[in-house]
Amino acid sequence: MPRFYLTTPIYYVNDIPHLGHAYTMVNADAISRWHRLLGDDVLFLTGTDEHGLKVARAAEQNGMTPQEWTDRTSRRFVEAWEQLEMSNDRFIRTTDPRHHSAVAELLSRIHDNGYIHLDSYRGPYCVGCEAYYGPDELVDGCCPVHGVPVDEVEEENYFFALSRFGDRLLEWYETNPNAVMPESKRNEAIGFIRGGLKDISITRTSIDWGVKVPWDPAHVFYVWYDALVNYVTAIGFGSDDSNFAHWWPAVHHLIGKDILRFHCVWWPAMCMAAGIDPPKSIFVHGWLLVGGEKMAKSKLNQVHPAELVSEIGVDALRYHLLRDTPLGPDGDFSYEGMIARYNSDLANNLGNLASRVAAVVAGKCGGIGPAPRRESRLALEAEVACDAAQRAWESFAPHEALEATWKLLRETNAELETSEPWKKEPGAEVNGVLGDALEVLRIVGLLASPAMPSTCTELWRRIGLRASPLDARFPRDAAWGGYPGGLVVERGSPLFPRKQAASSQG
Repeated sequence: MPRFYLTTPIYYVNDIPHLGHAYTMVNADAISRWHRLLGDDVLFLTGTDEHGLKVARAAEQNGMTPQEWTDRTSRRFVEAWEQLEMSNDRFIRTTDPRHHSAVAELLSRIHDNGYIHLDSYRGPYCVGCEAYYGPDELVDGCCPVHGVPVDEVEEENYFFALSRFGDRLLEWYETNPNAVMPESKRNEAIGFIRGGLKDISITRTSIDWGVKVPWDPAHVFYVWYDALVNYVTAIGFGSDDSNFAHWWPAVHHLIGKDILRFHCVWWPAMCMAAGIDPPKSIFVHGWLLVGGEKMAKSKLNQVHPAELVSEIGVDALRYHLLRDTPLGPDGDFSYEGMIARYNSDLANNLGNLASRVAAVVAGKCGGIGPAPRRESRLALEAEVACDAAQRAWESFAPHEALEATWKLLRETNAELETSEPWKKEPGAEVNGVLGDALEVLRIVGLLASPAMPSTCTELWRRIGLRASPLDARFPRDAAWGGYPGGLVVERGSPLFPRKQAASSQG
């Protein structure tokens, strides 16, 4: 059985989940669900990053200990992902003692292999990024990501000998052309490596909220060198060798572009230094912007998923995030765009087709759905849609998979408009048209289930199927002719009632 291990970034607990976090999560969840449809052995990991100066300061500002703060805020992420129907198999917290053990083991291996040394550091440090920057990387003296002034830090640190891994990293990129995707992000990482790598600080002595260095407890690991290890902690690194060996060759990281150098340069080098293989692949996506700017607490431009769920529902929000912002480039969220997509694709296309077919089956077939024809134009359209959707899902392109699926819906609506079965007497022709439409709804329910699991389960129930598309297998269950006919088709309330954009939303 093929294995598929997908990870998201682990989210800082200095704030609450916003739509940018949800964008990454919904994509990861949908891609994981697709691989389950294929019958793959899937492990989907997410979690929270709970150490570092930023977290310690947030706890202090809220009158809590760091542990109290992380317990409270981590729970908010768990609740947010439950509301969005995430199917993650595990949720990791970096305050877990098991993670501390894995960090100590991996960094000790790097130390014992001769790639860590003691030195002193002085230079710019952004608390928001939990990252050091060179003076040439600043923009008008400010962090290039957050646009805020940086701190000048000087202290004794342990350093990782990243400078010794330039050639090995370039060789890895050369021999693994799909190691980082899309190509523009791969080229960005390669350019960073070719620009010359410097040894980087991996510990701090000025804070104590973190994983202590096992060979020198006066130091704690710099938060990034703690956080990156979560991907191997979750699969038993240092504690369950067989489980680690099972999953690590199948790992795929899904990350945002602001953490590219940590994942595409530092992390592969760390793996090499520890004597394990670098990750199989890393897919880097852009930001979900609001008004052209990245969502940030400091800018007060965050959009919270719960507010949108109350407006349009969970599956409609999931669909919008997947359909309107392709993985790779930046995208710009707007309330008006979300409502327009809801009405065009969900209310008009999917919802209208389901309602229309159910009504005509009730009027012409006594509420009993007929079987599809063995040969029809829609059978060919369904085959095209299935092929295109499969290629897109497996290429980390959910927007293309959904476009292929909705093209099939549009073709089916057009077929009904042409044939007008509601105007004809019951008989073989009407049965054929309606059977084909019911079969399209069945196939669409399967193809769209990674994006809208609850809606697709309800769609199958309404057309009389007792099984769930979440338990189906692709491509076996997507073959034309799977709707058996003879099933009761239910006329229910609209799956997606049309929405009017609220004037208060601008």
